[in-house]
Amino acid sequence: MCGIAGFFNPKADYTRETKKWRSILNHMNQVQKHRGPDGSGTYLSPSCGFAHVRLKIIDLYTGAQPMLRKKDGYEFAIVFNGEIYNMDELKAGLIAEGADFETTSDTEVILAGYMLHGTAFIRKLNGIFAVAIWDSAVSKLFLFRDRLGVKPLFYTKTGDTFLFASEIKGLLAYPGVEAVLDHDGLCEIFALGPAKSYGKGVFKDVFEVLPGHCITLGHSSYTDEAYWTLQSRPHTDSLDTTIEKTAWLLEDSVKKQMLSDIPISTFLSGGIDSSLVTAICAKELKKQGKQLNTFSFDFTGNSKYFKSNAFQPSQDRPFVEQMVAHCGTNHRFLECGNAEQLKCLYLAVNARDLPCMADVESSMLYFCSKVVPYNKVTLTGECADEIFGGYPWFHSKTAFETDAFPWSSDLAPRQVLLDDALIEDLHMEEYARAAYDKTIHETPILPEDTPEEKRRREIAYLNLRWFMVTLLDRMDRTSMYNGLEARVPFADHRIVEYVFNIPWDMKCTDGVVKGLLRHAGKEYLPKDILWRKKSPYPKTYDPAYEKLLGKQLKEVLSSPLSPIRTLLDTKKVRAFLDSPSDYGRPWYGQLMAGPQMLAYMLQVNYWLKAYHVRIV
Repeated sequence: MCGIAGFFNPKADYTRETKKWRSILNHMNQVQKHRGPDGSGTYLSPSCGFAHVRLKIIDLYTGAQPMLRKKDGYEFAIVFNGEIYNMDELKAGLIAEGADFETTSDTEVILAGYMLHGTAFIRKLNGIFAVAIWDSAVSKLFLFRDRLGVKPLFYTKTGDTFLFASEIKGLLAYPGVEAVLDHDGLCEIFALGPAKSYGKGVFKDVFEVLPGHCITLGHSSYTDEAYWTLQSRPHTDSLDTTIEKTAWLLEDSVKKQMLSDIPISTFLSGGIDSSLVTAICAKELKKQGKQLNTFSFDFTGNSKYFKSNAFQPSQDRPFVEQMVAHCGTNHRFLECGNAEQLKCLYLAVNARDLPCMADVESSMLYFCSKVVPYNKVTLTGECADEIFGGYPWFHSKTAFETDAFPWSSDLAPRQVLLDDALIEDLHMEEYARAAYDKTIHETPILPEDTPEEKRRREIAYLNLRWFMVTLLDRMDRTSMYNGLEARVPFADHRIVEYVFNIPWDMKCTDGVVKGLLRHAGKEYLPKDILWRKKSPYPKTYDPAYEKLLGKQLKEVLSSPLSPIRTLLDTKKVRAFLDSPSDYGRPWYGQLMAGPQMLAYMLQVNYWLKAYHVRIV
């Protein structure tokens, strides 16, 4: 994993002032150094500049970037963030076609493939990636992003210069690029946040390369084309065949994603998703005489304060212990206290460049920092719920019948602290509804779909395009902020393509949530784990944490220098702080309730101040 950045201007000649432009590239590298603490490099041509920071996972010694190759007097340069899991088979095919290789890196596989096949080669990649390629033969810059948006890639334009970077901070490191928030940006924060519209970067004139897209820039041309889209197809496999194929796809994806030149680990919650990934990894490593490292997360004192509810029916530890015994892993139980969680609340904003999932994100950032001393690569169970229908809203009659994002259908809780004038100005309901309608209209539907199956597809597609991406962003930023590479085997595009088209009665076999996945995992898991009722990522239930948040928010509002004061109603906030918060009714997803609302507002204030955000 790495961080990439660069600029392109067909009217420039960067080779005339190389010291100046390399200094800018180095600065773009510096602000993203956490993504690649093991090395850095730059490349400069007359029209294009590349910057790269490297986290060494594959080809530890000869895989430095930017990578440059020459052919027929032309230069081809690449910067790449991600991993290509089918690199060995692709490389074998390229060698058969006459390609020569100087390294054992997947970066060179992408570049060699492009030089032989052009942009069509990107369709052959199985992996997670954000790629920039400069082709001097045609004087064009190409930007690619993986099919599901696992790896980030943002861009903007200043004058005639096009800029790109793995993180927004990379763009802001370029001279003259400001952090500006307009009406739409405020709606992104307060109507949709911590989600954001795909393709947008929240800041004015900041965008992201869409998942599955390729942007091409030439001297007088710009195109943005999809090289992959999710398609609806009739599902003709029997239930037994569907279970068998699902099991094979998952096992193959996990095995592919174990590719690494350094030891790997897994996150283990004791739920079916992470347990399946762990069981497959542990089994494969045992064949090699190796033991898998695993990590689980919880909060200090949660055994005392935890109360079972519809969203979190059970604690993880007993199930983790059972899985550790079952798989024979080398396990570490990690805990986060109130002080650490509060400190990381602001570091999480630095990592995401935006207000995010409050303590759900800050705690993950903290846990990732504790994993890195042991392992720099980990596999997670993220994305299974979005793909296999694990969340409550997949099964809720209300969500099924409501034309709104099912994880955030009621905007009233979002407005409880906001200034009335701001609420009136933003028209949050209209903004959220327009974002929702856009995705509904994009949902791939079959002509023969019944109204019920059509709605099932819509809910599944909403989750893939919105909720899953929010969690993927959380996983990427919190891990990469600590120099940790987190992989997501469930987000293999082959799994998504296949499972998206499986009828609901098969996905929810026998009426059991994620029944298909449970049947597919029978070979690997004990029954208690296999049929455990879903319990999401943990959060703290310590009332002292909420008191800390309330105290900090009061301090923020008491300072005339706090930028969020103009956006909040002080009387509303104080009334909210004086009344008990409801842990049972989240305003976003399953985990973000009253305390997380306070934490989110603290993040917004910090973000506005730390990023010198100018509201227009």
